[in-house]
Amino acid sequence: MLTVPGLCWLCRMPLALGHWGICSVCAQSVRCRVCLCPQCGLLATHATLPCGRCLQKSPPWQRLVTVSDYTPPLSSLIHQLKFSRRCEIAVALSRLLLQEVLLARRATGLRLPDRIVSVPLWQRRHWRRGFNQSDLLCRPLARWLGCAWDSQSVTRVRATATQHHLSARLRKRNLKNAFRLELPVRGLHMVIVDDVVTTGSTVAEIAQLLLRNGAATVQVWCLCRTL
Repeated sequence: MLTVPGLCWLCRMPLALGHWGICSVCAQSVRCRVCLCPQCGLLATHATLPCGRCLQKSPPWQRLVTVSDYTPPLSSLIHQLKFSRRCEIAVALSRLLLQEVLLARRATGLRLPDRIVSVPLWQRRHWRRGFNQSDLLCRPLARWLGCAWDSQSVTRVRATATQHHLSARLRKRNLKNAFRLELPVRGLHMVIVDDVVTTGSTVAEIAQLLLRNGAATVQVWCLCRTL
């Protein structure tokens, strides 16, 4: 019997390896084409040196890796994953992020983590959605990289207002003391994984929590960084 080939989630062409989910041509096309600061992930003039913003006031993490700006077609796949319950897309998106991490490792010697943590949802939002999209990204990444991951490493201890309705200043206030660390991280090199980083308030709060508890370094890996 003939088997039905897997199709690319973007161009709908047959895949050489069906489990990849996104073909090599589309994987290249969604990558960000502009120069980004290696620390904050915003537009910059040099890809290996911190930008002027980071020199004046650096974020609490040491490195940010992203695939693209939050624009189609990648933003459409993320929207399907989160709001249309298309969980099968998660592995293909994780692979895009893995490719970006490996490229950064070859180009700049990016350190691989001892442990990765996902950005937690408030329990009621998790229940309504049925899953945490950051967990779905972390699970294959941890397996491919051979590092530790536990969905309960960081928990959200109180409900917060939806972030995209708030200004940058209110986002920081909204997330103050919203997270709790459940595992020891002293001396470990940590990575926070999220689908989209907008102002960076959420990952900054978690990064500060990890550093206060003795983490050696903290990186942020995300599919999209809003530019």
